[in-house]
Amino acid sequence: MKKAGIIVCSILLVFGLADLALAKSYAGKKVLFIDSYHEGYAWSDGIEKGIKKGLEGTGVELKVVRMDTKRNTSEEFLKQAGEKAKAAVEAFKPDVVIAADDNSAKAVIVPFYKNGNLPFVFCGLNWDAGRYGFPCKNVTGMVEVAPVKELIEHLKPFAKGEKLGYIGADVETNHKELEAYKTILGLQFEPSFSKDPADFKKKFLELQGKVDMILIDSDGGLYKDAAADLEAFFVSNTRVPTGTCYDFMAPFALLAFSKVAEEQGMWSAGAALKILDGTAPTAIPVVSNKEGNLIINTKIAKSLGVQIPFEMLQSAARVIE
Repeated sequence: MKKAGIIVCSILLVFGLADLALAKSYAGKKVLFIDSYHEGYAWSDGIEKGIKKGLEGTGVELKVVRMDTKRNTSEEFLKQAGEKAKAAVEAFKPDVVIAADDNSAKAVIVPFYKNGNLPFVFCGLNWDAGRYGFPCKNVTGMVEVAPVKELIEHLKPFAKGEKLGYIGADVETNHKELEAYKTILGLQFEPSFSKDPADFKKKFLELQGKVDMILIDSDGGLYKDAAADLEAFFVSNTRVPTGTCYDFMAPFALLAFSKVAEEQGMWSAGAALKILDGTAPTAIPVVSNKEGNLIINTKIAKSLGVQIPFEMLQSAARVIE
């Protein structure tokens, strides 16, 4: 059902694969999924879930390789992880490779396979794939765009002004995201990056005294062990409207207008099936994500003393109570 403020895109209809997947068998075909991050990181898990759903019942053999570069951030580790992923590709001999997020593009596709014969479908590349030279002869995919402007429009009715703050874990992806918000969307933020959960709390309290709304970016999966403590902290200490574009960060924010990781996986699986049918990657246009889910955190609403309109509650994909 299409909900107010939520753009819904049917991936299967875009590719016309609903009947195709049921009518055809791809037995003997292989797809390798390279995950830049690690199992248990909600974004990666969502992409993998979408891939599995998109390939379900097709007979395709799926193998998953994880680079674990969210928890290990050095350039040396990234290089080694790329080499290990390449070795996995050579051993498995897939017909198509799906590669999620920027590090797989940077450390695997570009140095080893760009413009080669093995087809690649990327997903989760933030904002612009052009910096990697995509699309190209053997590479297509889905770019990841955060629905920040839509989120801010949802927050404005609860804010006293329009000055924006930003807080997120001090990781490369978040720095790139903030730069995209500025250069692509034309938004200006008072920025703050946290080193650990304690720093996250401290800087959040400081930021609230400077701005009218705060965008809470991803914790990079690095604060997972402190999730319960952080949730209680944000419920008790939120004094200005807050929002996030990640569903797994929704317990920390008043509103989430979240990207749907599963959309990235479903689209990628559909593109892989098209390629297995003989379509060249160059014939599959690069697209950006379209889906979004509104999540409302009534615990934080009560802490802020704001009343969420009934119509907004009805339109939400999820309500945290």
